[in-house]
Amino acid sequence: MTDTRICFIGDSFVNGTGDETMLGWAGRLCALAQRNGHNITYYNLGIRRNTSTDILQRWHEIALRQQPDCDNRIVLSCGVNDTTLENGALRVEFETSLQNMRALFARMQSSPGLVIGPPPVDDHAQNQHIQTLSNAMQIEAEKAGLPFTPLFDALVQDQAYLTEIAQNDGAHPTSTGYNKMTRLILNSGKWWF
Repeated sequence: MTDTRICFIGDSFVNGTGDETMLGWAGRLCALAQRNGHNITYYNLGIRRNTSTDILQRWHEIALRQQPDCDNRIVLSCGVNDTTLENGALRVEFETSLQNMRALFARMQSSPGLVIGPPPVDDHAQNQHIQTLSNAMQIEAEKAGLPFTPLFDALVQDQAYLTEIAQNDGAHPTSTGYNKMTRLILNSGKWWF
């Protein structure tokens, strides 16, 4: 059986922050693939508050987990932290985010890759930035030949999801919301298993 190693790199949504089951969408996807007979080694490299700049600086973490005789894959998801305001300015300016995305997507060319777009938060102004960045990420991912699964449009229209994050910390869902993210990724047809 093929030894498939998947590195999920990104932010707190990759990490599954807020999920009382501690699985998030990444853990759910891998658990389901394992149940369906795939031999998955799952590395969660999600770090809270990480921006695209932070992720670019720690990309070397992936190589430490890949093996030449394995089916190595990479899933990248980030963007919400780039669009967060700190001291009246975006943590990462839009053009810098795009430059970072292009660099990250170029580094993903060595393995089969998948990009998951950022979800909405409980802040209308920030959501405008997230939506703009998600759309731009999709264009850049497609230019790089990488499949992209958006989360924003479906979740921003899901009142139950928005209520859930508002009642939690304003950004992260609980297991119910992570189940919705997982279904969106599975239903996109871009997830491998």
